[in-house]
Amino acid sequence: MASSLLLSNIPVFSHQRSNGDTLFFRHNPSFAHLKSIKSFEFARPTRKNPVISVKSLQSCRKILAGTSVGETEEKGSVSDEFLVGEDSAAFDIGKQKLSSWVYFTGILGTVLFALDVVWIDSSTGLGVGKAFIDAVASLSDSHEVVMLILIFIFAVVHSGMASFRDLGEKLIGERAYRVLFAGISLPLAVSTVVYFINHRYDGIQLWQLQSVPGVHQLVWISSFISFFFLYPSTFNLLEVAAVDKPKMHLWETGIMRITRHPQMVGQTMWCLAHTLWIGNSVAVAASIGLIGHHLFGVWNGDRRLASRYGEAFEIVKSRTSVIPFGAIIDGRQKLTKDYYKEFIRLPYIAITALTLGAYWAHPLMQAASFRLHW
Repeated sequence: MASSLLLSNIPVFSHQRSNGDTLFFRHNPSFAHLKSIKSFEFARPTRKNPVISVKSLQSCRKILAGTSVGETEEKGSVSDEFLVGEDSAAFDIGKQKLSSWVYFTGILGTVLFALDVVWIDSSTGLGVGKAFIDAVASLSDSHEVVMLILIFIFAVVHSGMASFRDLGEKLIGERAYRVLFAGISLPLAVSTVVYFINHRYDGIQLWQLQSVPGVHQLVWISSFISFFFLYPSTFNLLEVAAVDKPKMHLWETGIMRITRHPQMVGQTMWCLAHTLWIGNSVAVAASIGLIGHHLFGVWNGDRRLASRYGEAFEIVKSRTSVIPFGAIIDGRQKLTKDYYKEFIRLPYIAITALTLGAYWAHPLMQAASFRLHW
């Protein structure tokens, strides 16, 4: 296939790396609808296929940039650069299958029912979650230490299974590994969250700023914004539930232009906001554990993407940054005037609704946690 492409009339695109090397890509129009690196193959320029510079691709980028809600492909050009990664949060309602979302609803209901029976509800005779919390709590009388242990257990399992994803998918398949991953990670996450809610006001009070004017508004706004960074996985819920075959994506647009690791940034914002509001040693311990886990995720995530995508990831890495707005400030990332269109998309609208819903549901979440006595 590669040799036949080299002889074709498909144009070749170039990318100049920081070390002076030039990478050449050939775009295959038959894969244009995928909007991913799978649409490209490494190639060399020939007489029939002269190299086209990135700056001259104004018309080609229209087939690569995604569309916002209600826009056509031609009107949805929102990228200044030639994308080698995927257009994040692109969602075409017309291409959705009702049967897929019926399956998603059924799977979500089944998972929540199983989580309640096996892990949460002690009246069923199982209630493994209570036994798990009691076992961890028996290791120390300090709520701070128990909080850190719970986060450490979750981090080891979550990051460990993510690291072995390639091997696991080869052994049992993408869907089966996603189910296994969620089946182990979700109960541990629920236990950690419930323990934090129940013990967030224990420990040593270090400061008290809740009555200071403006603090509540600052915490609310910071927490609200953090969720736009925290959940890039909502770009494809059907993959999260394994209805669609799960993939390791190389996102490049939207929130990724601001930071290549939005979950780390979002978690840090959430932790700092809640630590400021609560102001005690348990909140500090939880923040240290969660931020530490996500900082490790920065290294581990880059390592996994580099292993999976190679040179394509290096290109995305070269024009994005870990520090928010870093690549924009130093000129490696160019934003167009209509950059906002990359956020006027259904997944981001869903995040807004769910974040507001979670805020208003705080009393219900707290009441449910208290009843578990974890």
